[in-house]
Amino acid sequence: MTKAVFIASSHSNYQDRHGELYHFPNMYLSRVAKTVGDWVIFYQGRRGGQTGYYGVQRVEKIVPDPADPTHSFAILDRGSELSFDQYVPRIKGDGQPYETGLPLSGGNNTSAVRLISNLDFAAILDEGLREIYQPDTLPRSGPLPTRIAPSLPSFGREFDDKATPFIHQQDQDRTMVLSNRALRDRAFARQVKVAYSARCAMSGLSLRNGGGRPEVEAAHIIPVEQRGPDTVRNGIALSGTVHWMFDRGLISVDENYDLLIAKDSVAAEVADRLLVADRKLILPANASLAPHQSYLDWHRKHSFKG
Repeated sequence: MTKAVFIASSHSNYQDRHGELYHFPNMYLSRVAKTVGDWVIFYQGRRGGQTGYYGVQRVEKIVPDPADPTHSFAILDRGSELSFDQYVPRIKGDGQPYETGLPLSGGNNTSAVRLISNLDFAAILDEGLREIYQPDTLPRSGPLPTRIAPSLPSFGREFDDKATPFIHQQDQDRTMVLSNRALRDRAFARQVKVAYSARCAMSGLSLRNGGGRPEVEAAHIIPVEQRGPDTVRNGIALSGTVHWMFDRGLISVDENYDLLIAKDSVAAEVADRLLVADRKLILPANASLAPHQSYLDWHRKHSFKG
């Protein structure tokens, strides 16, 4: 097994399916075959908008493209997907590429699949999952980071917005870390809260407790128990009560981001108090972070009681 970088873009002509399938020409078949059972990092090129390494996922198997014998699909483990807190640029601060030996331009830069070493994989992962502390990312309860942020109110100065390393022990096995539920939960919560500016996407409320911590929670659209990925597009920022209702299928979201209410279970006056008047999901300012339609479709089919 070998780790790799897969180039992907929302604007590509390939038949990729978000979080499930990676479509590639068979000229890369021997490379992709080496990644089966291992982890790959996804990189978005210039055609996709923001450029850089943006997430990690495990490859399950390869199947031929039934419609095109010159192409194949890498089947991805949906539940293993994890977004990065920030896009990682191709070039490090010292001017060298994260992928050892990759030229600054031309050559292997254009390859859709590039095999990488464990050390390069670790370096990209560490940078992508650095914990950047700011008011929107604070946990609702439990211990806070120890540094002080001058920009924050005095009652919340146990934390700061300085990034801290994702992994402190450089020899730690990254694949073991990527399976750590607590780490994945923290990363998912940070990313969803930032995407929605710590505001409930269904009530419109942006509440903070006495310690400056946002009361909003990060809800999975497809639950973790159903192999839901830990990515922003499988998340919605919700207040506690609305989160509870969403998890139990009392509220859902249609393909136009209109809120759906299980009328037999939720009284009209309750919905009026809890939800935005226009019954429209409040989307992230960055449209690329909006809930993916395939995840919303799953919630409507398997969770919603309407």
